[in-house]
Amino acid sequence: MINVAAIRMQQFGVQFYQASLTASDIDKLVRFEVLSYGETAQPPVRGGKQKPGAAPSKVNWDLLERRIASSEKAYQRQIIRRKIDELVQYYEQCRQARDLPSIPGAVIISCDEKLSFQSADGDGRVGILKVPEREGILRAIDGQHRLLALHADIDRFEGEEFAVPAIIFDRLPEDHVVQMFVTINAKHTRLNASHLVSLSGRQLYRDEALATGHDIVRALNDREDSPLYDEIKMLGVGRGRVAQAPLAQELKKLFGPDGVFITRRAGDVHEEAKKFFVNYFKQIALVFGAAWNGRKYSIRSAAALRAFVRVAPDVIRRLDQEHADRGDFRAIGRVIAPWGRRIGDLRFETEGAWKRSGTTVDSLAKELRLALQYPEGAAV
Repeated sequence: MINVAAIRMQQFGVQFYQASLTASDIDKLVRFEVLSYGETAQPPVRGGKQKPGAAPSKVNWDLLERRIASSEKAYQRQIIRRKIDELVQYYEQCRQARDLPSIPGAVIISCDEKLSFQSADGDGRVGILKVPEREGILRAIDGQHRLLALHADIDRFEGEEFAVPAIIFDRLPEDHVVQMFVTINAKHTRLNASHLVSLSGRQLYRDEALATGHDIVRALNDREDSPLYDEIKMLGVGRGRVAQAPLAQELKKLFGPDGVFITRRAGDVHEEAKKFFVNYFKQIALVFGAAWNGRKYSIRSAAALRAFVRVAPDVIRRLDQEHADRGDFRAIGRVIAPWGRRIGDLRFETEGAWKRSGTTVDSLAKELRLALQYPEGAAV
């Protein structure tokens, strides 16, 4: 056990501790991790290598990156290389100038296990917190970059006393941990909305509709047979051009109380929906082949993709009327074939009809819906 000086605190029935951890405690006990998904995961660190002529980094990045784990159960964003470099430089300035502390504000940490507290005064607030001396038992809710920079710079401390103020929670439910992370970051550091969707769907609100929407977006981005393969910015980062969050929010509506998938068996919904949307967008890419594969078109913009998602219930209802399987590639193609005749590729030409008509999600969805209702161009 490591004995840590601490104050026991309570707010609205929630108990936590304000403690003082040494730099070596941090180095030993805190695990660093970022949210990622499977084989297509983003690397744990983002930010390019140093530019030619720039001052050499004080960080051993090969060593540091090996300390950062990736997990589907994590909630932290990718580590930003530039931020770590800047923090290490700042720590060194503070160490040499000796006129300012480098981490004066408390980091927020959670412990997976119940911690014991030994009171040292009459009212039970001040005492010793006993933390199991086990690598990775603590993880950062707020302050991961500061602690990683400390880890990268610790060898230069030369045994000097260094205390890190910390707020420590023990056995906090996982969804509460994530909610705290989002609350801290969404406003103050403007956490990317796509990262919030990843967290809220899986962990934060237990929102099954949003979680399903998120899973569909992942399938569209991760499956190599999808026409949107690697086109979506997952977690707010990556090479994609379309953000994950607005697509997931649009998809969420299909799984709400009035959604087209709500009558299906729960176990079937995820796979059926993923199969439908991958085949749906494959057919869209065929119907509007020139636009989909051209560079001067807006068919793969966020507005267009959201419009296609918005009219998906109309396509699904037509499939149900024909007693076709919802994921049937050819049946989907038959249903949306009128789009090729009624709307056509030129509708998506960026400098043409797209801008001229001031296209919005609502306006395009209305056109797509009318083309389904009146495939031969009948008057409305």
